[in-house]
Amino acid sequence: MRADLHVHTTASDGTDSPEEVVARAASIGLGLLAIADHDTLDGIQPAVEEGRRRNVEVMPAIELGTEHRGQEIHILGYMIDTGSGRLRSELAFFRDTRTERVTRMVHRLNKLGFPISMRRVMEIAGRGSVGRPHIARAMVEKGIVGSVEEAFDRYIGEGKPGFEPRLKCTPVQAVHIIRLAGGVAVLAHPGLSPDDGLIQALIPEGLQGIEVYHPCHAPEVREHYLRLCEHYGLVATGGSDYHGKEDKKHNRLGECTVSRRVADRIRDLARENRVKAGINQESGIGEGDPCGWPTG
Repeated sequence: MRADLHVHTTASDGTDSPEEVVARAASIGLGLLAIADHDTLDGIQPAVEEGRRRNVEVMPAIELGTEHRGQEIHILGYMIDTGSGRLRSELAFFRDTRTERVTRMVHRLNKLGFPISMRRVMEIAGRGSVGRPHIARAMVEKGIVGSVEEAFDRYIGEGKPGFEPRLKCTPVQAVHIIRLAGGVAVLAHPGLSPDDGLIQALIPEGLQGIEVYHPCHAPEVREHYLRLCEHYGLVATGGSDYHGKEDKKHNRLGECTVSRRVADRIRDLARENRVKAGINQESGIGEGDPCGWPTG
């Protein structure tokens, strides 16, 4: 069984619904997906229900955006307790800051003469966590730009006239949030902002894995991080970072996968983490798991 452990849906900035992602996974023979939307758990349960219908296992996950020395660093959290009040409180705060940031960016674009409405941006985001891709899609609709990529390159990318920074936590804080929810913290796509010193610093804080296999990682980059995993005893994960068939960059579900053994190791680590965190084993893992993760 092959597993894609980095998948986004319309619950955050993906273009496919959770059900569409699972259906697509089934059509290409993937047996397991990790739904890892940005700062939200809302895509997990619909994906689980569709997975039961199509015999695709769904692992509960999340991706948290952080900042370290001026660089954006993403931390993945696998097998989190989806019922954790602490986690949901933190995510509500992150979503509120996302909305405030998008509001400021829309105001900037309005001052530049672009008739973008916050209402339309929120409609495009739907029930998902709103972000810059939704602004970009609104700009495409208005004919201001020809593509989402052009919107980022000219107006809403970092340093561009419509850009506003977002309040982010630190990588250490993100690791702690994930571990307190009984999850397994993994550094996402480290090749995009390499800093081996950060990895060394995060291990004693609770980092347990590195996303070695990612579409943006060249073979030599994968080998480098695989060696680090072996040296530090970390789990080497991987995934396509799929954002939907309409996304111009990450539109190939299953482009990077790992074996079921990797998913099983994550599950085992999560069991240990839950014991340490004092979390009921049936609250998010095993037969009592509302997300349906199997025991065997």
